[in-house]
Amino acid sequence: MELQPSSEPPVLRIAAWSGPRNVSTALMRSFDSRSDTQVCDEPLYAHYLKATGLPHPMAEQIQAEHECDLGKVVHWLTESVEGGARVFYQKHMAHHLLDDMPRGWIASLKNIFLIRKPRAMLPSLLKIIPGSGLMDTGLPQQVELFDQEAQRTGSPPPVIDSADLLRNPRAILGALCEALELEFNEAMLSWPRGLRSTDGCWAEAWYGNALDSTGFAPYRPSTATLPDDQLDLLGQCEELYELLAPHRLRSQA
Repeated sequence: MELQPSSEPPVLRIAAWSGPRNVSTALMRSFDSRSDTQVCDEPLYAHYLKATGLPHPMAEQIQAEHECDLGKVVHWLTESVEGGARVFYQKHMAHHLLDDMPRGWIASLKNIFLIRKPRAMLPSLLKIIPGSGLMDTGLPQQVELFDQEAQRTGSPPPVIDSADLLRNPRAILGALCEALELEFNEAMLSWPRGLRSTDGCWAEAWYGNALDSTGFAPYRPSTATLPDDQLDLLGQCEELYELLAPHRLRSQA
């Protein structure tokens, strides 16, 4: 019997590559509000902790409750989908991409990038994880992936600055959906308060503001400062940020 080609459109697999403290959980909440979308929360985190042995809070619990086998995780991200969803939104932390991890599978995903000005991001990161270095910001990995995707596809992939998103969520999400060839849905602007079954086991400890949120918070400029011994790190972060910022989606409003 000759098999007939499926009439179902392929699943849109969106990999959102962010650094820490970039409003990434709110953006995941936004996509989770779509009835056609499945989401996942930092699926590479358990493998990252197992491979590095870093003493992150809840490290043992994260490895016990989430998949550590990179091959299994990659298969899930690139081949599987649950509940008939036609969109699979993946919230990734770019620093979870270790140097020896394969990158080829990423080309099968629709990759987008979430950034934040380092003067706002870095003090927030250092407050939570003192001693963080450049690789912990995710910026080197974001630039690497951005360049890889731009070369592969022939055009810059979508970039969102968290400040732009908070200033005008509807316009930026509309521009993102257009770039993804996905219909914008008003449901993306609000969501119920509380935990989700798709949240990582670390959510209750780390997602305080996000768990209480019912939509994107108003933009508020950061007033945090950095000590002098972190200014070199800030400069390195700003150089990388400026490679991505010119490509960010702009509001037409």
